[in-house]
Amino acid sequence: MTDITDLRAKSDDELNTQLGQLKREAFNLRFQAATQQLEKTSRVKEVRRDIARIKTLQTERSRSAAK
Repeated sequence: MTDITDLRAKSDDELNTQLGQLKREAFNLRFQAATQQLEKTSRVKEVRRDIARIKTLQTERSRSAAK
């Protein structure tokens, strides 16, 4: 699980890279769950929340830049 203070310290490019990695991981976790190979089911929830944190931070940054 990623802390929001760690995310705020990252640049926009780093956030985009991490977002892409998390989306790929979420995709793989969905396939593992569908084929009954998922060992740690709580990881799905963690990844979804981390994606939401990054998207929220990106929205905050874009709105503050627009002002």
